[in-house]
Amino acid sequence: MRIALFGDIHANLEALEAVLVDAEQQGCTDYVCLGDVVGYNADPAACLEKVRAMNCPVVKGNHDEDASGTHSLDAMNPVAAAALEWTREQLSEEQRIWLRRLRMVRQVEDFTIVHSTLDQPANWNYVTNRFDAMSNFSYQFTQVCFHGHTHVPRVYVKTDKVQEVPAESVVIEEGSKYFINAGSVGQPRDGDWRACYAIYDLDHHLVVFRRVEYDLEKTQKKILDAGLPPMLAERLADGR
Repeated sequence: MRIALFGDIHANLEALEAVLVDAEQQGCTDYVCLGDVVGYNADPAACLEKVRAMNCPVVKGNHDEDASGTHSLDAMNPVAAAALEWTREQLSEEQRIWLRRLRMVRQVEDFTIVHSTLDQPANWNYVTNRFDAMSNFSYQFTQVCFHGHTHVPRVYVKTDKVQEVPAESVVIEEGSKYFINAGSVGQPRDGDWRACYAIYDLDHHLVVFRRVEYDLEKTQKKILDAGLPPMLAERLADGR
């Protein structure tokens, strides 16, 4: 099995489509979504329907939760809040129900998926270093767990200690645990504008990260045409 793990799509249809084409070309047989299908960009309904049609395992992200609710967004970053208010207007009630029903944590094959962390998945905590990852490993009962949320591909490995290793090609070795951020499809924040996802080759115990170019200008134009905050279009080109 070769499983494509992708998340933080954030309503970027061009990036999602490019990733799915690449995953097929790479021989992926299965697909897993790590949450935040919507938010920020201009195609929330289209991205939601594309992911739903795949009938693959999906976990809920914080933007999925906020876009499907009716609660106040006043405490949020104003740009993110504006995008979520707009997103709520684009989704049907049936689509919002689908988002609300997504689970926070799932086990797929012999690994776990979550959007943020396993210790407090509903608190949407960020894992940005090995110290953040330490508490997560105490709640990780499979050898491998994939997550998203920070929009930055990262790999944390627990042996006798927790360390971060380069997010490139990672061999899953017996006796170690792995907490792996698959990066972001629709809004990368590691300085590389290209869509990012991971492939888990179960037969060869190997995780490989992929970067995929997409029609950035088309995505940016959609954001501006929708009346969303211009910085959402600008940041895509910077990978921030």
